[in-house]
Amino acid sequence: MASVVTNLLTGGLLQGISGLINTIRGKNPGDAEKLAELAARYNDEILAADAAVRHDQSATNTAEAASPNIFVAGWRPFIGWVCGSGLACQFVVGPFVTWIAALLGRPVVFPTLDMGTLLTLLLGMLGLGGMRTYEKVNGINAGH
Repeated sequence: MASVVTNLLTGGLLQGISGLINTIRGKNPGDAEKLAELAARYNDEILAADAAVRHDQSATNTAEAASPNIFVAGWRPFIGWVCGSGLACQFVVGPFVTWIAALLGRPVVFPTLDMGTLLTLLLGMLGLGGMRTYEKVNGINAGH
């Protein structure tokens, strides 16, 4: 039973419920069936809520993109350009400037950017978070 609780805390709610079902199944099959039904219903509710959130976010994104106000429609492109410029500076401009300066006999140390923060922002904007990866690995089609 302790491993079931550990799975609940570390392995995710649905995996923990699955482990609990298997544990109960050995003791009382009727309880396991009730718990399996509850887990399936809970999973369906999670997927439905997730689809609703995605739909609402898509409508918000469409409304923002259609806005003539630069402060409403332009914030995503601005952040994208900032992230792209930061990556270009860090991985293209910086190494070439350092190399050319060294060839000219005037070595310089090009400033480095906080790539952890920059990549977190960029990957979040691109939608490359862990949840979508989890969905793909487990074959869940969340409205795509």
